[in-house]
Amino acid sequence: MIVMLLHLQVEFVFMDKILSNISLTITDCSFLRNPDSSDLGRKIISGSIELIDDYGFEDFNFKKLAQHIGSTEASVYRYFENKHKLLLYLTSWYWSWMDYRLALAVVNIDDPNECLMRCLTVLTAKPVNDTTFHHIDEERLNRIIISESSKSYLTKMVDEENREGAFSAYKSLVARVSSIVKAINKDFKYANMMVSTLIEGVHHQRYFAEHLPGLTSSVEGEDAVVEFYKQMVLKTME
Repeated sequence: MIVMLLHLQVEFVFMDKILSNISLTITDCSFLRNPDSSDLGRKIISGSIELIDDYGFEDFNFKKLAQHIGSTEASVYRYFENKHKLLLYLTSWYWSWMDYRLALAVVNIDDPNECLMRCLTVLTAKPVNDTTFHHIDEERLNRIIISESSKSYLTKMVDEENREGAFSAYKSLVARVSSIVKAINKDFKYANMMVSTLIEGVHHQRYFAEHLPGLTSSVEGEDAVVEFYKQMVLKTME
C-alpha cells in the first residue's frame, strides 16, 4: 500500500503571516499517471470538476470530458482507468486540501479547545476558492463532494481500495481532528465516530438546504449548519 503524502513546506515571513509552498500528493492507486505532472493532466482535473458539477457523475464520461478540454478520449485514459478512479482522485485531493487547511488553522495554537473550534469552523463553513491551486475550483469541488463523494466508497470494491490506500486522505483528516478531541477529553471513546459523523452530516445538511429545505433548519442571521454542528460536538463531548 502506498500511503498518501501531504507535503507542506512552510516559510515564516512575518510572525502573523504564513506563506506556503504546497504539494498535495495523492496515493497512486487512483491514477495511472499523476495528473498534476502535466498541463493536460491539470486540464483533465479542472474539466472533470466543471462537467461533474454541471451534469452529475452519472451523466459524466470521458468522451464528454475529452471534447470539453479539446483532447482525445485515449489521452484521458492514459491518466485514469475509469471515471470511478477519477472520482477517487478528486475526493482524495479534496480531503488532502482540507487536511492542509486544518493544519494551517491550528499552527502555533497550543490550546486544544481553540484548536478544536478552528477545526470545526474549517469543516463546517462553506469553502472558498484557494488561489494556491489555479487548476482547481474548490467551490465546485465542494459541491461534488457533497453530492457525489459517497459513490467513491459505497461500492463492492471498497475493501480492496481501502487496503490500497484510496481513503488515506479522509482518514488522516479524521485522525487529526480526533487527536484534538482526545487532547481535550482523553476519556471520550467515540472521537473518530463523532468527527466522521460531523463531516458527513454537514454534507447532508448543505445538500438539504439547497434541494430539500424542509429537512433542515434555517436561522436568520447565522449559518445554521456551522452553529448546529459546533454545539453538537461540544455537547457530545460533555
